[in-house]
Amino acid sequence: MSVSRRGLLAVAGGALGVAGAAGGGGTTGAGDAAGAGPEVGGAGAGSEVGAVGDAAGAGGRAAGRRVRTGFERLAADGYAPLAGQRVGVVTNPTGVTAGVRHIVDVMHADERVRLVAVFGPEHGFRGTAQAGGSEGRYDDPATGLPVYDTYGKSGRALADVFAASGVDTVVFDIQDAGARFYTYIWTMYDCMVAAELAGKRFVVLDRPNPVGGRAALGPVLDRAYATFVGREPIAQVHGMTVAELALLFNGEFLARPVRLETVRMTGWRRRDLFDATGLPWVPPSPNMPTPDTALVYGGTCLFEGTNLSEGRGTTRPFELLGAEGVDRRWAEAANALELPGVTFREAYFAPVFSKFQGKTVGGVQLHVHDRAAFDPVRTGIGLLVTAKRTWSGFAWRADHWIDKLTGSATVRTLVDAGAGPDEVAAAWQRDLTAFRAVRGEYLLYR
Repeated sequence: MSVSRRGLLAVAGGALGVAGAAGGGGTTGAGDAAGAGPEVGGAGAGSEVGAVGDAAGAGGRAAGRRVRTGFERLAADGYAPLAGQRVGVVTNPTGVTAGVRHIVDVMHADERVRLVAVFGPEHGFRGTAQAGGSEGRYDDPATGLPVYDTYGKSGRALADVFAASGVDTVVFDIQDAGARFYTYIWTMYDCMVAAELAGKRFVVLDRPNPVGGRAALGPVLDRAYATFVGREPIAQVHGMTVAELALLFNGEFLARPVRLETVRMTGWRRRDLFDATGLPWVPPSPNMPTPDTALVYGGTCLFEGTNLSEGRGTTRPFELLGAEGVDRRWAEAANALELPGVTFREAYFAPVFSKFQGKTVGGVQLHVHDRAAFDPVRTGIGLLVTAKRTWSGFAWRADHWIDKLTGSATVRTLVDAGAGPDEVAAAWQRDLTAFRAVRGEYLLYR
């Protein structure tokens, strides 16, 4: 790893751990060639093997073509990277094939791979738990495999789980939502740290970033605010796939790099949103029902840090926002900002759970009309600013959860001081520029 990359990330997020060595990981599978665009770089801490992938037009996927996930490429290769290994899989309901069969069921039935354990994250392996919950330790009724709970575990405690499971290789395959505070990427991070402590290999099977990968957006985490919704200094909307993030984590943040291998997709381009992939959408968590949710989530999840509803308990979480006493003035003020790619409708709704359960509240619904122009983070900031200006009842959560979501106290203090969206966004530009430079070293697709 070069000193210049470490210096840039030090600017973005404070002191960093010792970076990974050049031999810390590798990339397997045919895919889009790196180095073809201004933000595309090499594989960072590992090598890259593969041919150029499928081409796609800007308006969607060419007829008859779709993205092939890392798992599909692994299976097509006869699970060669897992040969002779006792394998455990970190996954959830999103770990499915194009035919919506779960990869655990597929691997369990295939004699070419020796699957011996499953590891469940937040919400659980089969997805039965709500936010902040998990399924605990049990034997999966469908396969008989032992399922271990990773939620809330890290470091040596998680390494002990891997050791007790008897696996040689830990495989990660979960659909991400593209935002720093979506916890599955930090499950992957914690599992990478624990796998190294336990002396295990770590293999990441890549899947698309559902909101595309053209750019990183928003504030970069200050490590003084690190939690499970942000362990390391990356941007609020990172614009990376899980395999790219794994390479970044291994090369920049892990004190001791894990033995990492990533299996790439074919057919995915950075401009592709999820509906261009041809893949089935499985909600990665109960309040992420559609790709449209993921598109806005990177900005409107900030309302979890306020006393307004973020739409949990409705059919449009993170697209509907509101509270008792909010009226049409919020939508009018938000539209007056002329934020790119989005308009706001005065809306009324009654959540069936979470904030304002059973009560009718007023607020806004986001309508994204130009997805290429839409900036979820600036939209979220604009909505915070206008909510505070138009509703006298506006308040932050008492625990300042907003600071954990944005990665520092800067957004909260600027909004409280009356700053507008442009002034708030200007405060993170230096750190974001530094992160983008480092990020470019780990991008695998054009």
